[in-house]
Amino acid sequence: MPLFDADLSEAWDYIAHRLNNPNAADRLVADAEAAILERLKAPASFEKYQSAKEREYSYYRIYVHNFTVWYVVTGNVMEVRRFLYNRRNTDELL
Repeated sequence: MPLFDADLSEAWDYIAHRLNNPNAADRLVADAEAAILERLKAPASFEKYQSAKEREYSYYRIYVHNFTVWYVVTGNVMEVRRFLYNRRNTDELL
C-alpha cells in the first residue's frame, strides 16, 4: 500500500541519512520484509489490535525493532498498510 511504502522509505531515510547508519536502515527493511513474509503463512491467526475507532477491518501488528508493521486481512489478502515508529500515536495515524 502507498502509505506503507512512504512510511518505510521515511524510516530508511531517517536512519540512513540523519543517523548516518545506512547498514542499520538496510537491516530494518530486510527484517521487516522477512517478518511480513513469515506472517503471510497465517496472517489472521494473531491477536487483533483493539482500536479506539470503529473499523471495517481489524488491524493486526508485527513488531520489527522499534517499529510496527500494521496490516489488515480482507478475504484471502493481507494488506500491509503502515510502518510506524512504536512511540507514535497509533490510533491517530491508522
